Amino acid sequence: MFLDNLLSIVTFIPLIGAAILGLFLRGDDEAAQKNAKYVALAATSASLFASLFLLAGFDASNTGFQFVEEGTWILGLQYKMGIDGISILFVMLTTFLMPITILACWDVTHRVKEYMIAFLALETLMLGVFCALDLVLFYLFFEGGLIPMFLIIGIWGGKERIYAAFKFFLYTFLGSVLMLVAMIAMYVDAGTTDIPSLLAHNFGSDTMEILGVQILGGLQTLLWLAFFASFAVKMPMWPVHTWLPDAHVQAPTAGSVVLAAILLKMGGYGFLRFSLPMFPVASELLADFVLWISAIAIVYTSLVALMQEDMKKLIAYSSVAHMGFVTAGIFAANQQGVDGAIFQMISHGFISGALFLCVGVIYDRMHTREIDAYGGLVNRMPAYAAVFMLFTMANVGLPGTSGFVGEFLTLMGMFQANTWVAAVAATGVILSAGYALWLYRRVVMGDLIKESLKSITDMTTRERAIFAPLIFMTILLGVYPPLVTDIIGPSVEALLGAYDTALAEHAASAQVAGNGGH
Repeated sequence: MFLDNLLSIVTFIPLIGAAILGLFLRGDDEAAQKNAKYVALAATSASLFASLFLLAGFDASNTGFQFVEEGTWILGLQYKMGIDGISILFVMLTTFLMPITILACWDVTHRVKEYMIAFLALETLMLGVFCALDLVLFYLFFEGGLIPMFLIIGIWGGKERIYAAFKFFLYTFLGSVLMLVAMIAMYVDAGTTDIPSLLAHNFGSDTMEILGVQILGGLQTLLWLAFFASFAVKMPMWPVHTWLPDAHVQAPTAGSVVLAAILLKMGGYGFLRFSLPMFPVASELLADFVLWISAIAIVYTSLVALMQEDMKKLIAYSSVAHMGFVTAGIFAANQQGVDGAIFQMISHGFISGALFLCVGVIYDRMHTREIDAYGGLVNRMPAYAAVFMLFTMANVGLPGTSGFVGEFLTLMGMFQANTWVAAVAATGVILSAGYALWLYRRVVMGDLIKESLKSITDMTTRERAIFAPLIFMTILLGVYPPLVTDIIGPSVEALLGAYDTALAEHAASAQVAGNGGH
């Protein structure tokens, strides 16, 4: 019974924790605040513990969906959950990071109960995105995640939090409206909202004419563009990335960690679950377009990062650059590219989350994120300097860290697909070393000359405990990448096999049609 509903248990434990907080916790005194934090930590830890059974029972050689649960819920809609080799690691990343996130906001004193409820609800919605095997269910989880994040930024954020929260909400919501239209069109065409059935359905790819314009790839291209609008904003890709720096700067530290480490990955996951396997003809037609946009994003946002004076903004632009490697790897549509893209997303979850936590540590002490306000921290905070150095190097892609593996694999995939794109993207590796080391030198190195910093204290035991698992995973995956690649490899191979078969069938049918015309 436990294993039959394990996926739902993992997904909804945090929501049960949120319900307990909302229904039974009263008051806002210090004891109530502490209880709220303990309940949130217990719920996220329980979800992590349950997810370990998923990992233990997962068969990587089986490329189908596992732990599948089916049923009906309101209005007769289908409730269907399941995971494969691509989605299980995103589930594990989410359950792994959420207890760390709760520990990171232990010092929060403003509306603590509501803060914890928002994070617990957000975890359930994020897990639902990676587990849903029904279009309607996927869309509800995908869009539902906007609400708690909107509240986290809008209530507990910085001075410009209202502007940043609405910008985040409107950008991501408007992109997803087109996806909803596409989902309705898919249901009309295929007669089902079941994702495994849709993966096997052949959406029309014959050229069609709309308002006098020839649409190559037909229905597939239209559906692909609608999904692309949603996932590109979510990642975010250049040039629809402008909401991200504002959201990061205004969000509280824990909000930035979740946003960078998990929420951005939903776009990449969407490309892998929908765009590539369901619309292969359109994906191939538009692959060069995505590859070049990704290359531009890598170089452009790296240059913008070099100009930043706010630490969070610099790391936010760095995230956009790293997501450029992800989209390029996915649409290179080869084993190294897709493996590298997934590895990069998992690795980026640990590294970017840790970098935002590094900013949070000194922000809690000095209440400023301006780079010029710091300098010489190594003299007072040697442990912090060492941790910050490790994650700076991982962000750059130093061999021996997980950041290197993801970038190396995606560049290999890009090189096979388009050598010019790979060459342009490779300059981003050099630029990332520029902005990351520049940030580290100005904040940590040098003499301690600012009076305000002379009494600053090193990391507390709680802060060290937060970083320990992130350090462990960053080095472990850097030294032993098969921990990820062995799990994702067979599922990626199956996805690309189906993708290549669909393209070959389309090419054969186009040739037959061409011969018939002659």
